[in-house]
Amino acid sequence: MTHSSLEGQVILVSGGSRGLGREMAIALARAGAKLVITGSTQSSSLAETGKALGSTALTVAADVKDPAASASVVEQTISHFGKLDVLINNAGLGMRKISETFNTVTTRFWEAPPNSWSEIVDTNVNGPFYLARAAIPHMLSQGGGKIINISTSDQTMIRKGYTPYGPSKAFLEAASRAWAEELKGTGIDVNILLPGGATDTDLLPPSPNKKGADGKLLEPAVMRAPILWLASDLSNGITGGRFIATLWDENDPLKARSDTGEKPQIM
Repeated sequence: MTHSSLEGQVILVSGGSRGLGREMAIALARAGAKLVITGSTQSSSLAETGKALGSTALTVAADVKDPAASASVVEQTISHFGKLDVLINNAGLGMRKISETFNTVTTRFWEAPPNSWSEIVDTNVNGPFYLARAAIPHMLSQGGGKIINISTSDQTMIRKGYTPYGPSKAFLEAASRAWAEELKGTGIDVNILLPGGATDTDLLPPSPNKKGADGKLLEPAVMRAPILWLASDLSNGITGGRFIATLWDENDPLKARSDTGEKPQIM
């Protein structure tokens, strides 16, 4: 489904060169949005995805765990396109920073190299904050905007051998709920989107038998339909939500919303 309100919207997707970010960026570009995508370094995948998005797309090599680089990306977006309507915090680091066999041999948190641990936390926790911190003043001045934070499944947050990746996403979800409350009445909506299972991306080590902990593996394209709706005017006023892509129903998008009740559930 296409959404006419996306035509001409300016959308920044961090970590947009591969995996989930690439799929979301392509879907949004096809719907008429103007895209800015980032990668932590200048790479062939960043260039190739930029080319696939079309001549209006802007690609920026920027490591989101660097606050100056994050601020610069937002500045470049506004300078190039004149505005910023939607920020999608997708850039993330997974457990491969700790171990290339984390999904077959349990990684024990006390054996994690501190530098690798810090890189994951800095990227997954601080990165979304740095980008949102830079984007929100502009969104406030224009009277609205959207922040969509990409997360993971509940069980991943507490699964043994998945720290600090899983807990970093738990933090992001808690922060998203708080941000939504702090931004109520401003026209800026904050929501969470997750695939609903392991997806076929570089977060998992390459293998002919690649699969998630549940034995399944989703295609990254599962994110396309929900991101179109969440980034469009159809979701205006919906904030603080948690949406699961595998539950998506175009006729009733709210069926994919999994946050129930006012009190947060502590796992």
